Amino acid sequence: MIDTYPRVVIAATRGAAGKTTLTLGIIGAWQKKGMKVVPFKKGPDFIDAGWLACVASKPCYNLDLFMMRKEQILGSFLERVIHNDVAVIEGNRGLYDGVDSEGTYSTARLAKLLQAPVVLIVDCTKASSTVAAMVLGCQRLDPDVAIKGVILNKVAGERHESVIRNAVERYCNLPVLGVVPKLREGDFPERHMGLIPYVEHPGIERSITRAIDVAERYIDLDKLWEVARRAPRLNEVKREIKAESNSAARQLHIGVIRDNAFQFYYPENLEELEKRGAKLIEIRATSEKELPSLDALYIGGGFPETQAQRLSENISFRDSLYQAVQDGLPVYAECGGLMYLGKELIVENRTYPMVGVFEAVFTIEKRPQGHGYTVLEVERRSEERRVGKECRSRWSAYHYKKKKKK
Repeated sequence: MIDTYPRVVIAATRGAAGKTTLTLGIIGAWQKKGMKVVPFKKGPDFIDAGWLACVASKPCYNLDLFMMRKEQILGSFLERVIHNDVAVIEGNRGLYDGVDSEGTYSTARLAKLLQAPVVLIVDCTKASSTVAAMVLGCQRLDPDVAIKGVILNKVAGERHESVIRNAVERYCNLPVLGVVPKLREGDFPERHMGLIPYVEHPGIERSITRAIDVAERYIDLDKLWEVARRAPRLNEVKREIKAESNSAARQLHIGVIRDNAFQFYYPENLEELEKRGAKLIEIRATSEKELPSLDALYIGGGFPETQAQRLSENISFRDSLYQAVQDGLPVYAECGGLMYLGKELIVENRTYPMVGVFEAVFTIEKRPQGHGYTVLEVERRSEERRVGKECRSRWSAYHYKKKKKK
């Protein structure tokens, strides 16, 4: 089957250019018009995806060229967009930023795979005609990337706008789809990994409302819709249905800790568990008194350091989790979830006891310790992996450093 799926990639010339805020506004504004919008986020990002899911009132799916095969990306994309009017894909960092100088795994590569038109956001702070040079460079670096419009962000005034608009339209032959002035900061505060997650934000509805207002006032939403609507026809790919549930087998109860401390989950993972017959039970480690009876437990990533005191003071829950692990409960924990299973968490020179499954102490460093994609190779045979097998993962030692106990 070949069909048209209205879609658009919101990209930028660099990180922190305003992509997330403007993407939130576009999604919310289109939904106010009665359109069904499905959000996607390029790469492994959880925080921006959480905000996009919040404004869309539906899951935001990650499209990651490093972690997923091209067939998987196309299959996931088509499975979700087919039931909606338009797909909005927020890029990551700059349009061509990838793991190397060739831009491998970049937003540009994803846009080409999806045959999706790109709208480029440019931060115009302290620049005028040079903006056109940046846009022209993005056009010429890879002509197969379908840049179809530009949104000018942080414009100082009418004269500033006039110079940049004329330069972009003259040298790049692209329409300016929006001109956003310099606005006051504060609606979407940032922390060490980017925006503060929406679950921790004190004024979610107010901030989203303001983002929508910005999009409605300063972006030509009708022209943007035309860009998305005119996306080329996309080849349908054959999607393999692997999930099979055995109705005769006992349904497994899998706990998922989801609260202000642990919130980073790919929706595909949770959906896959449900497709295979599992019943997911959401649990709050910050407030519930004890762990319920489960067949397995999933603890995702997040920011346990922001909830360290609450996690530590909930002794009855920590003790029940520790005992369940000792009794053989299978637990999958990653990032912040793994930190929670450690012995202690040190935040600003204060030590907070954690679950104690592992004899490891975690602390927050002032400078990032590392961040990026990793390829692991199996050196010794195990039941799960053969020698030479590659495992791809993203590792996030942004501010965490494991310390050994003396």
